[in-house]
Amino acid sequence: MELVFATNNLHKIKEISPLINGSFRLLILNDIKCFEEIPETSETIAGNASQKSQYIWKKFSINCFADDTGLEIEALNGEPGVYSARYAGEKCSFQDNIDKVLAKMQNITNRKARFRTVISLIIDGNELQFEGIVNGSILAEKKGVDGFGYDPIFQPEGYDITFAEMTLEEKNKISHRGLATQKLIDFLNKL
Repeated sequence: MELVFATNNLHKIKEISPLINGSFRLLILNDIKCFEEIPETSETIAGNASQKSQYIWKKFSINCFADDTGLEIEALNGEPGVYSARYAGEKCSFQDNIDKVLAKMQNITNRKARFRTVISLIIDGNELQFEGIVNGSILAEKKGVDGFGYDPIFQPEGYDITFAEMTLEEKNKISHRGLATQKLIDFLNKL
């Protein structure tokens, strides 16, 4: 089976490729000559994932999946949530987003947070969604250099290191994206 992952984000591709491990042939947007920016205008993580996969299905009629992820911080009423990638503004960097979170969390003792990923899969026009959630907390400062996004300030429950201090293999076993991807693979293996 061949599936298009509706992304050109090299960090995401690097994370899920070892999980797929030959379960299906993975293509990305560049492979199908899709170079335009796919809209992400939904107010929900699930809505954005669906919007991206529907866009690819409608334009290319090819089986595909898309994901969207958000960091949801309890003390910030679920922020940054659906705006996680652009929390500090449209052209912001990972560091800009981290700085904004750390500034907002400066005098807050409740550090509870969770990462949530939703994958939208479209096979022959039919959509299914798979969700992965990992609970944890926001640290007061960055630790580690691996991973991407908020990984240096997110410490998963039951661990004394951040995602940015884990190997890719360690992170994939417990991460939001790893859990959602495993549900996707389990489903595809039953087809």
